[in-house]
Amino acid sequence: MKPNVIAIIQGRMSSSRLPGKILADIAGQPMLQRVFIRTSRAASVSQTIFATTTDPSDDPVAEYCDFSGIPFTRGSLYDVLDRYYQTAKQAKAEVVVRITADCPVIDPELIDDVVNVVINAQPSVDFAANRLPPPWKRTYPIGLDTEVCTFAALERAWREAKEPHHREHVMPYFYEGVELTTVNRQLQTGTSPRGFNIALLHHTTDFGDYRWTVDTPEDLEFMRQVYSHFDGRDDFTWREVLELVHDNPELMKINAGVPHKTLTDVDKRAKGN
Repeated sequence: MKPNVIAIIQGRMSSSRLPGKILADIAGQPMLQRVFIRTSRAASVSQTIFATTTDPSDDPVAEYCDFSGIPFTRGSLYDVLDRYYQTAKQAKAEVVVRITADCPVIDPELIDDVVNVVINAQPSVDFAANRLPPPWKRTYPIGLDTEVCTFAALERAWREAKEPHHREHVMPYFYEGVELTTVNRQLQTGTSPRGFNIALLHHTTDFGDYRWTVDTPEDLEFMRQVYSHFDGRDDFTWREVLELVHDNPELMKINAGVPHKTLTDVDKRAKGN
């Protein structure tokens, strides 16, 4: 029997680098709608829910979701782990998929790949991803990031994790300190010091320095150009984007100078977190 797999997309208006970005227009639709539609296409996902905050600045997000028929919850502004846990618990999730609302070319097949590792792995896996932050190596473009865990693992992290970056970045509590062993060119596994079984998926060719996420005006312009090349279509695959940027290398110059956030970055506006 298929487990209840709940994809939770986190997003808020008060982004530190590009406020309001999740409602920014990309080829006629807000970015959050693009991410929601693409995530919902994953065959392994039972339901997709948008998790925003109770802060008044996110009232427009709630209003848009309500108007558009997007299931949504509202929770803590800075304790995103709690936001995930409460949403997953309410949805009776057995497996939880973490997606961020600034990834408008997120790929449903890659989501399925990561989910299927958690569902099918023997021995069992508590957490799987297609990227981990340094010191680990990533091979998929930034912006295809998918993290998946069991609800039991999420509940344990919610109970135990205390550090601000654990609460804000949701899932580092699982994999911190893990030493990974290479199974094959596309899979590494290991058990973290806290006892979580971890799996990291790789692509056979390294595209880990390609930037397909939206944190800055340059990133947003890049995404608008990508969607423009597909005439507003939203069912293109990540491989089609790869072909596009290889055929049009000037596209990647748009946001080539943007630094990516690190694992330990936390929002300095958080109080008592």
